[in-house]
Amino acid sequence: MNKRDSQLPLARTEKLIIKEIDDEVLVYDLVSDKAHCLNHTAALVWKHCDGNKSVSQIAASLTDDIGKPVDEKIVWLALDDLNKFDLLQTAPIRPLAFGGLNRRQMIRAASVAAIALPVVVSIIAPTPAMAASPCSAGDTCNTPADCCTAHPTCVTTGAPAGRGCRP
Repeated sequence: MNKRDSQLPLARTEKLIIKEIDDEVLVYDLVSDKAHCLNHTAALVWKHCDGNKSVSQIAASLTDDIGKPVDEKIVWLALDDLNKFDLLQTAPIRPLAFGGLNRRQMIRAASVAAIALPVVVSIIAPTPAMAASPCSAGDTCNTPADCCTAHPTCVTTGAPAGRGCRP
């Protein structure tokens, strides 16, 4: 991979389950057991990360998709989140002009009024054992049979007002 190619973001597609719902994209990462929800803007950026377009070309594509001008800073915000959640196979290196800016400063500098800011929300999915257990951290058990002794993923806390379950 040459230096030019390293500036062409490429979305990760392996070991992901991808579901489009209205203007959002839900992505379940089979490797990390994390679910990610990409809002419309973040989803558009991710879809344009084909390894052939530069950040400025992605911004131009978003401008065409949305019908309003999209600043490159918006694309960089989305790429930062996508990279943070391991949704990029190849992430470009932010240029020095953007290097010292934090998210808040980039938002201010982008003067975003045309489109929604890119947002990626992530949650950790429960392990199969946690999902199968009817008790969770903080649940109380009136009798040991309620959940604590019946499910090895939970233990009694010895609390006087009842037994508590912890994963």
